[in-house]
Amino acid sequence: MNLVTAVNRTLHQELARDDRVRLLGYDVGPIGGVFRATEGLVERFGRERVVDTPLSENGILGTAVGMAMRGERVVAEIQFMGFLYPAFGQFMYALAKTYERTGGNTEVPLTVRVPYGGGIKASEYHSESTESFLVHTPGVRVVCPSTPAEAKGLLAASIRHPDPVVVMEPKRCYRTATEPVPVEEYTRPLDDARLVTEGTDVTLLTYGAMIPHAVTAAERVDASVELVDLRTLAPLDVETVLASVRKTGRCAILHEARRTLGLGAELSALVNEHALEYLEAPIKRATGFDVHFPGNQTEDAYLPGPERVERLIEAVTDARF
Repeated sequence: MNLVTAVNRTLHQELARDDRVRLLGYDVGPIGGVFRATEGLVERFGRERVVDTPLSENGILGTAVGMAMRGERVVAEIQFMGFLYPAFGQFMYALAKTYERTGGNTEVPLTVRVPYGGGIKASEYHSESTESFLVHTPGVRVVCPSTPAEAKGLLAASIRHPDPVVVMEPKRCYRTATEPVPVEEYTRPLDDARLVTEGTDVTLLTYGAMIPHAVTAAERVDASVELVDLRTLAPLDVETVLASVRKTGRCAILHEARRTLGLGAELSALVNEHALEYLEAPIKRATGFDVHFPGNQTEDAYLPGPERVERLIEAVTDARF
């Protein structure tokens, strides 16, 4: 199945498994979501469990937090990451802080599904990749699947977890590839990175929609690339990252978010602080640029593709201190 089908099947299984699970969001009902990720669910489970909302992200998230506080397992959909900003007060004050403010007495088992990123030639506000806002917030887990099988396992684990979890879904990957996905229920860890390929020359750290580009580039270059899919952005799997860099002695970082204060900056600092003595060359990054996400005519020039990733890997493997 493809990634969006994996999401749909997971939501179906979790709704059937646990009567406390409810979906909440704009267009999630009869329309089935803008990407059809919730298609068929309102017909199967009814309007009390698959709740179409007004177009109010602030209202969606605030209502979802209240429902989660009283024991429901809520899956709230924010149609695009660029529309999460109107709900940022609820995100910061209610979703992220409630458990801490109540001394651990009130859990918020809330999953927020957020399609993110470029690659679909969308209009303004529809291609944001501002995960740094989310990762910077204590009290919230942030995961980002890169394949259909990962999407199913991470989403199921998020729905079952007592903490708030943001699931960043790379919308350009919704229908671009298929793979075998187990039909039975399963989960993936919410604090582990995934080793995509083992290598000896350079570690490439990335996640989400950049994974297919990284795989393509790694196959083209004359180097043995250890590709690490971070998979969980908060909390980071520090041990896996550092173990890989200490093994290869070189580190390249890839993401489509803007360069300044992107997750790559934190990863670079992490490696420099804890594995500098193992490095044979400076760390290098390939990222989006420090500008607003461009119009669809220039989107391909903004987003890192396989060619830029190839140059990134070659720059790291050719460099010396």
